[in-house]
Amino acid sequence: MFASWIQDFLSRKEEMVLKYIKGVIFLFLTVVGTLGNIFVSVKYLFSLLEGHEKKPIHFILIHLAFTNIISILAKGLLNLEAFGLRNFLDDIGCKIIVYLERVARGLSICTSSLLTVVQTIIISPRTSGWRRLRPKSAWHILPFFSCFWIFNSLISMNLLYYIKSTNSVNLTQVKKSGNYCYFLPESLITRWIFLILMVLRDAVFQCAMGGASGYMVFLLHKHHQHVLYLQNSKLLYRTPPELRAAQSVLLLMLCFVFFYWADCTFTLFISISSRHNSLIVNIREFLTLGYATFSPLVLIHSDGLLVGCWHAHWEKLRKCLSHLSV
Repeated sequence: MFASWIQDFLSRKEEMVLKYIKGVIFLFLTVVGTLGNIFVSVKYLFSLLEGHEKKPIHFILIHLAFTNIISILAKGLLNLEAFGLRNFLDDIGCKIIVYLERVARGLSICTSSLLTVVQTIIISPRTSGWRRLRPKSAWHILPFFSCFWIFNSLISMNLLYYIKSTNSVNLTQVKKSGNYCYFLPESLITRWIFLILMVLRDAVFQCAMGGASGYMVFLLHKHHQHVLYLQNSKLLYRTPPELRAAQSVLLLMLCFVFFYWADCTFTLFISISSRHNSLIVNIREFLTLGYATFSPLVLIHSDGLLVGCWHAHWEKLRKCLSHLSV
């Protein structure tokens, strides 16, 4: 009996340690992802305010960073249990947090697809038919955002009814959805209707993203061949900023595809597995934060935002010091 008590104590201790480690990792990803997305959004917002030409891509990147921040904060709030914080969410709080997290996930897919399509149109040749679809103004992008918000809000409406706080439900009759919030059992018809809508949304926007990315790779390959020809001809050539932006967008889409399909793979494995594997479940939860956390880091690295921002501030400081010395 004493040995059984010791084993149970060690098991609970190990579970607490693993839960704390998970909480620390989630906190780290939440802080890094939030700061990275804030930096990207502020940087592009200032470029819009200071520049004479408002680029559609900057609007889309700001919207993507905003949806990433919502997704990260919502997911982070649902994983504070590891630090001993008691359930502070009531039914309304759970509905809002889980609903926003689901809507933000859909917005991230739609916005990433729009980003790829618009960037492909921008770098397409003048003789191409796609060139006629190029936004004449950055403000023409805003209606797409409104449609995305309305569409993703509607296909997540079931959460407003089926999500409850653990403080107000019987834990033996519900399916776990997070540390603080739970899914109530829903009817089979309702479940399939909203599942089909989400699958169709993901399929349509990923097909658009895949087609645009493939065409973008083709255009970048043609550009690379052109550069090699000019270099062999001993002519100087610089890569246009539109093509450098296309390379950044393409890298961002590769990041999205990796985390999206890794998440789908782990979700499918958990669904068909007969055993509950906490390690696989935790890895899947980390993957849900992957794109929102690492996408701003990809932009910062590929676009040189951090270096450019530091150089601009250093030049301002140097000029200010030179004026003071005079």
